[in-house]
Amino acid sequence: MKHLSKRSRFMSAIAAILFFCMAPWLHADPNEPVANRSSSETQPTAKMSVRFANKDTQEVPNFQKHVMPLLGRMGCNGRACHGSFQGRGGFQLSLFGYDFATDHDALLADNTGRVDTDDIDESLILAKPIDADYHEGGKRMDLDSWQYRALRKWIAEGASFEKTDLEELQALKVEPAEMQFTQSKQTAQLKVIAHWKDGSAEDVTDLCRFSSNNDAVAEIDENGLVTSGETGDTHVVVYYDNAVTPVPVLQRITTQLSDQQQSIAKRVSKQPIDQLVKQKLDKLGIVPSGQCTDAEFIRRVSLDITGMMPSADAVKTFLADASADKRQTLVEQLLQSPGYSAWWATRLSDWTGNNEAQLTNVLPVRNVAGKLWFTWMQKRLEDNLPYDKIVEGIVNANTSEAGESYEQFCKNMTEICSGDFDQFADRQSMPYFWARRNFQKPEDRAIGFAYTFLGVRIECAQCHKHPFDQWSKQDFDDFAKLFAPIRAGNANIIQPENRDTRQALLDKITGGKKLDNGELRRQIYSAARDGKVVPFGELLVNTRGMTDQQKKQRAAAKRKGRKLAPVNIPTGKILGAEQELKLDADPRPALMDWLRDPKNPYFAKAIVNRVWDNYFGIGIVNPTDDMNLANPPSNAALLDHLASEFIAHDFDLKWLHREIVLSDTYQRSAETNATNAADVENFSRHMPRRLPAEVVYDMVMLATGSSQKALQMRGELTSMAIADGTTGARGGSQFALEVFGKSIRESNCDCDRSDSPSLLQSIYLRNDQEMFQRIADRNGWVAEVCKDLGVQGPSGSGNSQQALQTRQAEGLRRQVVLRVASLSKQLAKLPESRREPAMERAKLAYRKQTAKLTKVYEVPSFKDLLKNPKSWSELVQKSSSGSLDDGKVASLEGAVQETYLRTLSRYPDDEEVDIAVDYIRESDSPAKGIEGLVWALVNTKEFIISH
Repeated sequence: MKHLSKRSRFMSAIAAILFFCMAPWLHADPNEPVANRSSSETQPTAKMSVRFANKDTQEVPNFQKHVMPLLGRMGCNGRACHGSFQGRGGFQLSLFGYDFATDHDALLADNTGRVDTDDIDESLILAKPIDADYHEGGKRMDLDSWQYRALRKWIAEGASFEKTDLEELQALKVEPAEMQFTQSKQTAQLKVIAHWKDGSAEDVTDLCRFSSNNDAVAEIDENGLVTSGETGDTHVVVYYDNAVTPVPVLQRITTQLSDQQQSIAKRVSKQPIDQLVKQKLDKLGIVPSGQCTDAEFIRRVSLDITGMMPSADAVKTFLADASADKRQTLVEQLLQSPGYSAWWATRLSDWTGNNEAQLTNVLPVRNVAGKLWFTWMQKRLEDNLPYDKIVEGIVNANTSEAGESYEQFCKNMTEICSGDFDQFADRQSMPYFWARRNFQKPEDRAIGFAYTFLGVRIECAQCHKHPFDQWSKQDFDDFAKLFAPIRAGNANIIQPENRDTRQALLDKITGGKKLDNGELRRQIYSAARDGKVVPFGELLVNTRGMTDQQKKQRAAAKRKGRKLAPVNIPTGKILGAEQELKLDADPRPALMDWLRDPKNPYFAKAIVNRVWDNYFGIGIVNPTDDMNLANPPSNAALLDHLASEFIAHDFDLKWLHREIVLSDTYQRSAETNATNAADVENFSRHMPRRLPAEVVYDMVMLATGSSQKALQMRGELTSMAIADGTTGARGGSQFALEVFGKSIRESNCDCDRSDSPSLLQSIYLRNDQEMFQRIADRNGWVAEVCKDLGVQGPSGSGNSQQALQTRQAEGLRRQVVLRVASLSKQLAKLPESRREPAMERAKLAYRKQTAKLTKVYEVPSFKDLLKNPKSWSELVQKSSSGSLDDGKVASLEGAVQETYLRTLSRYPDDEEVDIAVDYIRESDSPAKGIEGLVWALVNTKEFIISH
């Protein structure tokens, strides 16, 4: 610029001023009439790149609005650079630059040279990014760039910043609000306008950070230019100041539709879920799959609502029913079944963190707290208590009931821990949520509370401003303070007024002796096991309000007109609230009121989203526990509708289940078409998925158990994994449950439960001894079929045991053959008089040695083997005495049908029947054939996957 003439500089300045003044119209939508743009509205200032195109600009950049966002745009405060916890080169900034005061202090720290107001161009934040001084991060801007001019101008004007200078960003508006492309490689530019509380507005596109939630569908560069990719939809996300704004991006699928697809596309549903899903699908050009069959529906909905596959009789009855409303009737039956309350108590136990390992020593009797937790949940689901009431019983929980003395509380709890779990289920609240060992610090409670009831991950804000959401570290700290007064989880935590009663109970147990903690616990445990009343810990809330003495002093001072220094009462804040909450009373009722407030943006949506995920394998927000601004819903209108209606229906969970499963959206087939084969998050088809661990385990039990055993399991549920409710061991079942991803409930993450397939799962179903034993059980389903067919039943040992027995038999055969071969040579050397007695002795020994083999295998006579020992070269099983004649084939076909119904919940087709019957008849025995059929069906994808 030094070499420009005065006229040139003058004309450049005029051009810049004209561009600055006309920028709002230059960037406006050309399709919008100028008359519609109100002159009274504050017009945004032009972009920084325009305003600082000339180094002679007089504007001084603002540290909050311009300097820190610019450093963030260049990556200086990113995770890989100075925004990391360790910083870089001794220089650390807050991650993404949200802590302005700390960052300003770091930049202007003495003797660092980062900002030098005396020798501006020697400032390291200028020299290093242009690579004039060695910079590990490389070149980030040019010497003659607008970025350089903006930073230099700020330094030249004193590099000032005061905390009082912080301004509040009221809105970040992005244009366009939605992008719809028609093909790949198309581009569109985002424009971002910041609206501040003081009424000013500014184009901050140059200062924003951008990201794409799916680069395959849409890429976005550092300047906000979006390039379309594959068909589908995603969001690009804009970050500026404390705002995070997602922008939907769609590219419609253009495929020629068949007549059937056109018919499906034209179908109209009155159900709001279907209408809202269809609106999104129409935008994308996706045609949903058709309706699933009745066999698919009864299996799918039974597994999803109750965690149990339907019985063979239930399938036959449902398939034979010709009534138009049979699906609605089935859903009502399932919602009233004990399986519903058991399975959903298990799911609620997942989300609330019911973990027996974290409840050690909470109660004097071990391995009980988790079962009480589950039983309490199960009772409320059975009674269809509103969800907010269930949560209220957890959040506002107390150990004692209203009017219950401490001694009576201990007496009742002793009875409960002796096995009367139903008595605990009738109590008003469930306090063990607060008693877990990993839930004692205020910070842990803040994170866990947000995860459980809000579906929000706020742990990032524990250290710095959440990079993908609105929460700051101050928000986190203020929220965590609300949980500090709550004390639970220790048997020694007792209300002061109950200490004497507790000591009296202890004295009865110990005889007044003073014991160490370990011995005292053992004696309390022993006494409780014997039914004696033992002391229990309580849940306390240690509030810190004014004492009675302080209140009297203040009253007296007020009467005398004197002023006293204020009493320091700690405070906290509910997430997103402006007003502080004094901790001079239990803060939990205020938290509960906030949760059930219809304006709460998370509470209803969190449970709606998790329930939806149970039915579709993916949430409307995915992951289900990460509802943040940068992770918007795939169908916001759908989530808003379900949440608002859920609240309007008084948080009725059964209404929610019914609304979802009776929609066309839920009842779609898993078969795909040309438009929806790649769709995973718009609910255009049923997404096959591996079933949950407890469900898989129980399915194997039901498929292999006898009809009587299966009926008993369905009725009592006591031996069902879906009704166990804890994370502890269940004997041999624990391995299977771990293999299939049962939730361990150790972290604040829905990912604790896994539905991912693995090699170990296949090995378990195909080759585990437990599987073989269940199939070959003498009291199982195969034995029942064999009895009905009048043939010999299974051995009762699994394939691994049978393999061992076969190896042992083969070893015995070899020994016998070798001995007989050796004996043949020895007999030939004996005189005639001694040969006959020796033959008789050897014959007797041969019978004893082969006695076990003759029960199962064809064994040659001693005489024949003696003539030719090589003739017995291998073991050959005897033909089964229970072989099937042609007259039993019809019965066998019925058994094959029943096997399909109890494993796959459908009838086999004719080809499947023929193959199964031929296989059984060609097997070594009918029992072996039927065992093989059950094993084969249990190992199909159709068995293990929701379809």
